[in-house]
Amino acid sequence: MGSVGKWIGGGLGFVMGGPLGAVLGFLVGSMVDNTTIRTSTYTSSMQRTAPGDFGMSLLVLVAAMMKADGTVVKSELDYVKQFFVRQFGQSSAQEALVMLRDILKQEIPVRDVCLQISRNMDYSSRLQLLHLLFNISLADGAANASEIAMIEEISGYLGIASSDYVSIRNMFVPETNSAYKILEIEPTATDEEVKKAYRRMAMKYHPDKVSHLGEEFRKTADEKFKSVNEAYEKIKKERNIN
Repeated sequence: MGSVGKWIGGGLGFVMGGPLGAVLGFLVGSMVDNTTIRTSTYTSSMQRTAPGDFGMSLLVLVAAMMKADGTVVKSELDYVKQFFVRQFGQSSAQEALVMLRDILKQEIPVRDVCLQISRNMDYSSRLQLLHLLFNISLADGAANASEIAMIEEISGYLGIASSDYVSIRNMFVPETNSAYKILEIEPTATDEEVKKAYRRMAMKYHPDKVSHLGEEFRKTADEKFKSVNEAYEKIKKERNIN
């Protein structure tokens, strides 16, 4: 399988047990010689998520999303690979795809897996998981209804606030007044409320919020931050806000 340092080099903690551990158990056994495994089985939501826990959680949720319509075709794997290559580089993408193909063969108890993640992963990292799922789902340029529905289901199980889900969804699947929805406000908001919403959302989605996940995952957070800025600029232009 080669080096797995990029994906789980930060250590594995809560994913070693519970439903996630059951899905990943056959993989983890072949990895222990190549990485440092943390021995803790619980991570408080007040603590920062380890890169390894995040990376493996992402792969399991990507597999669940890809299986949403009952079939996984080669073109989907190709699009996922292209996304991984763009985001993480050729070497990391290749080892992630090897693991993903194995995970896709497993039965994934989506609710139980998500509840385990929700109990042990900090909120900013969960928002980043959601953003990446949308990014991967739309890697081919088209929104798959069954995959979007699965992402919404996953979002609920992860304990993501509905306003945050709608905000991130509108970054990928624009709706009427999407700029306002990204900022989590109504079109009737005053100019001052728009400015306050922008500052709040810029802080919530600032890449530094997930810097603990490592550079590979942190750089994908730039996209959320950019989307917030673009939404704000669009509203400013429409309203002639200085």
